[in-house]
Order: sequence, then C-alpha cells, then structure tokens
Amino acid sequence: MSEPLPGGRFSGREAFEQLIRDALERAAKDGWREIILCDATFLDWPLRERAVVESLHAWANSGRRLITLAARYDEVLRHHARFVEWRKTWSHIVDCRVCRDLVPADFPSALWSKAWYLQRVELEHSVGYCGHDPERLVQLREALDEKKRHSTPGFAASTLGL
Repeated sequence: MSEPLPGGRFSGREAFEQLIRDALERAAKDGWREIILCDATFLDWPLRERAVVESLHAWANSGRRLITLAARYDEVLRHHARFVEWRKTWSHIVDCRVCRDLVPADFPSALWSKAWYLQRVELEHSVGYCGHDPERLVQLREALDEKKRHSTPGFAASTLGL
C-alpha cells in the first residue's frame, strides 16, 4: 500500500509543485473520479512537466472528469505546451472554465478531489494547506462550485478556422 498524501501546512514553490506532482500521480494510481484545478493563470503550476502530463495521461479514463477554473488561459497556452496537447487529446473529460469577473489576486489556487485537497492561501510565497480533512474538503468544494457557477466555457481544445 502506498503512503498517504501529506496533510498540514506547506510553504514554498518547490513544496507546492511537488505536492501537485504527487497528487496527480496518486490520482492515477488510486483512480480518482474527479479532480478540480483552480488558479488565476496556472503560471507557476508544474503543468509543463513531462511527469505531470504522464500522470494525467495515466489518470485519464472513461468516467473521469477534470475541471479547470481560471481567470484566463493565456499563460497556460504560452508556458504549458505539454498540458495543452494532453488537453486536446482528452477534451471529452476536461471541462475548462473561465471566471472573468474575479480579480486574479482574489482567485483561489487549489487542487480538489474527494480524497485530498491542496489550497494556497498566500500566493506570493506559495503558502497553504493540504490534507484529507472532511470539513475542509467540503468547504473547498463549495467555494469552487460557487466559482464554477459564475464561469463560462473557456480554453477550447481546438480552434476551428475557415
């Protein structure tokens, strides 16, 4: 049996990035049904990394769902080419949403699943909390659902031209 994902406070960009890597790897191993990724731009997420996209590829399957919420996706398009290509392949299970009404500084930065969550509360220094606490899982899911209610589809998997 694999070690559980950590819980508690984290600090620093390296810790944040490693937690994202570990969570997506665990999602693939444990078959998480739904994952929500939320960030204003995803600029400092490790979505450009081969290992992250390989974890997402291993996770992707029928009946799975990935929801991303962002203020904008231009940084994703510029800096995360591997994720962009993966998203094209798996567009049928990926729902990318744009929340234009939120100021990026007020935008939550989080990863949520039924099994585990990560939430940055201070973006500049990548300080936040992660864990399995049922109460925090529910609170974060409710906050993310509220953002989703005020979002529109965004970041199309392909661009059709004439």
